[in-house]
Amino acid sequence: MRPLASPLTIAMIAPLRHPIRQPHAGGLEASIWDRVRTLRHRGHRVVLCAVEGSDYLEGGPDEFVLPATVWTNPSDATDSTYPDGHLERALGALEGALAYIAAHSDEFDVVDNHCLHGPPLDAAPTLGIPVITTLHTPPLPAMLAANAFTGEPKSDFLAVSGHTAAEWGLAGIPARVVHNAIDVDRWSLGTGGPDLVWFGRVVPEKGTHLAVQAARLAGRSLTIAGRIGDADYFADEIAPHLGNGIDYVGPLRQAELAALVGRSACALVTPMWEEPFGLVIAEALATGTPVAAFDTGGVAEVAAGSDACALVTMGDVESLAAAADALTVHAGSGRRRRRTREGVIRRFSLDRRAVELEDLFRAAIARAALVDSGAARAATVDPLDPAVVPA
Repeated sequence: MRPLASPLTIAMIAPLRHPIRQPHAGGLEASIWDRVRTLRHRGHRVVLCAVEGSDYLEGGPDEFVLPATVWTNPSDATDSTYPDGHLERALGALEGALAYIAAHSDEFDVVDNHCLHGPPLDAAPTLGIPVITTLHTPPLPAMLAANAFTGEPKSDFLAVSGHTAAEWGLAGIPARVVHNAIDVDRWSLGTGGPDLVWFGRVVPEKGTHLAVQAARLAGRSLTIAGRIGDADYFADEIAPHLGNGIDYVGPLRQAELAALVGRSACALVTPMWEEPFGLVIAEALATGTPVAAFDTGGVAEVAAGSDACALVTMGDVESLAAAADALTVHAGSGRRRRRTREGVIRRFSLDRRAVELEDLFRAAIARAALVDSGAARAATVDPLDPAVVPA
């Protein structure tokens, strides 16, 4: 591993909905949790701005602790809405955190922004340090309105896949592709087994109910693991089908989840939207477990080059079941599982990605310093000096 240059102080801004802790609320939260931990391990000071109850908040200012999302009636909870009045409170708290960064800009080198709302982009020109925003979703109106692209974006942008970069590019936001990464040591090699697994957020756009249908068609047991992100969807589409080989085990901490996936024959990945990345694919492959998935959004980029992935048309349950059945033929082969894992280590390891991020952060800091020095020189020039008056 390349030696670390001088450590950076990074203000990392998380989304406003879920705490950054285990069990992870979703792939976005898992990615941020891993990024904080890895960058700190490499010697950087990462100050996390995140929802109350997150890990890694210790040592940061009070302004960096954002209000928790609390539903009076848990059955009302969804991943697409907020309790009455919460978003206004959360945005106000976020603006307070950004004001803190602006007032203490000499204490930070760069802002690593993962927020799905506009304030960090609105504030970017006034913070006094570079802002690098990672795009984890399709284009969001609140972010597009905040950026108000007019030829000079207010932030450098990274996108988690080429597909996501292309979507934002059509909206006028250029982004460099930097794929998400996983901790390949924690997602360790498993032995395989006879059953199927589905893991992730249990919400309509993730298509959990279609994994249930595919498992029934394949005649195999299925274990579902993950947080319920839409209570009505779970009650209507999942709960009635539990039993007789379909089990729901809830959200699991990372070690338990990796063990479950690693002892499975095949992971089913069933997005019913333009999936921005598909972190669960890389996680499953790291354990050696093959993946049968709907081909949508950035899924093909994650699966690229792996003969342990089979992609079928989105929504085609029959083809998904057949693909899973074919993949399980070799699911217990130690050699095949090791080869599957090796491909993920080459492409998605956290340490490799951390080096790339460090280079991007330092390049942004260097560009900002050049701009500042140019502005300082311009400010010292007498506009009446004949040497600088145009002929």
